[in-house]
Amino acid sequence: MHPNLSFEQAPPIGVPYRFFLTAPWFGVAAGLLLAVFGGEMLASRWTPGTLAATHLLVAGFMLQAMCGALMQFVPVAAGGNIWRPTWVAGAVHPLLIVAVSLLVAAFLSMHPPLFIAAAHVFLVTLAFFGVVVSLALWRTPARGATIMALRIALLGLLVTMGLGVTLATGLARGSDLPLLTLTDVHVGWGLGGWALMLLAGVSYFVVPMFQLTPAYPAWLARGLPVMLLLGLLAWSAQLAGLGENLRMGILLFGLAVGSAFAVGTLYLQSRRRRKVSDTTLLFFRTAMLCLLAIFLSGLLFAVRPDFWNDPRAAIWIGMLALVGVFVSAIQGMLYKIMPFLNWLHLQRLCGLNMLPPTMNQMIPERAMRRQYYMHLLGLALLLLAVWQPALARLAGLVFAIDCVWLGLNLLQAVRVYRRFKAELEHKTAAAV
Repeated sequence: MHPNLSFEQAPPIGVPYRFFLTAPWFGVAAGLLLAVFGGEMLASRWTPGTLAATHLLVAGFMLQAMCGALMQFVPVAAGGNIWRPTWVAGAVHPLLIVAVSLLVAAFLSMHPPLFIAAAHVFLVTLAFFGVVVSLALWRTPARGATIMALRIALLGLLVTMGLGVTLATGLARGSDLPLLTLTDVHVGWGLGGWALMLLAGVSYFVVPMFQLTPAYPAWLARGLPVMLLLGLLAWSAQLAGLGENLRMGILLFGLAVGSAFAVGTLYLQSRRRRKVSDTTLLFFRTAMLCLLAIFLSGLLFAVRPDFWNDPRAAIWIGMLALVGVFVSAIQGMLYKIMPFLNWLHLQRLCGLNMLPPTMNQMIPERAMRRQYYMHLLGLALLLLAVWQPALARLAGLVFAIDCVWLGLNLLQAVRVYRRFKAELEHKTAAAV
């Protein structure tokens, strides 16, 4: 067990679980949307269906899981005391569902009032969440690379939100701002400043703990957030005007920083003390390999501008990033975090009277491994469908099944928790 964990500060188990259990169903919706619209969604990043499905993943699947992870991780691993976590989760969780639903409906209908409504709900919800978690992180006495990365990630979330609200209101009311360039900056901060920064910060702690690897080297752990932040600031300068060559250079720099994290993680995993590869490790390796593939794709596009000018190039990069990197990493982490939280909370309830189920009994390894293979199939089909649109409907359906399977496996962990807790309460009442 990690010596720096503050289990006494852990929130009630329902706080992170409400986010975790909701996340997969946004993935289901994104897959079904692709199954309905088919190849036309993969022709360009600007089609209404593509924008709707993208935000189902980033503001639905990813944001739900990442907010839930922060609600658990900040007090336990970072030592930050989140103000009234049950109340905060009870407000943020449903509002995020409403905000994403409004935004998806806005993209599909292009109805201006829906964009305005979504922007306002996102603004209120994420500003509140960001301030609450940021205060906890700034007040914690803990120091180190994880804390630095988490603080920058919260900044990335707030910047992404501000840019997103500006874009939504611009689409609804019209704007003289360069919306296409603003979108690129919004994407950079969302995927690099928020998602990748948070993934790195959590990985510094979780990968050595759960995957039994050596610790990340200090130069990588401290250098990556700083380099990534510098790259994002340079990327944002395109709002003031940048030449295409300089813009591509900044993009490759950011991708190279991400690939350094991937290479470092894969190297550490090769030196893990336990050589048997469980499913959560396979998910994480898949995410790191896709992160490397993004960098290699960027190099290819830099050498071959005709590829980069193809509208499908952006879809390819987006598919690798969203499904390959972040959905894969989140699925792997959920499979490790939820059984661990189950075991932790049940152990507290048991005391010395009973032994709680093991983590492997919460979600059977066989069920996780089969769902991982479905995820790989869905990812492969999605990537192929970028260049072979006839596969789009099948790819969307398989990805939807992948996310349904994930959701059911997570519900299995909840059922084990509730069943054992009920048995424990029954035995305690009988003893009295």
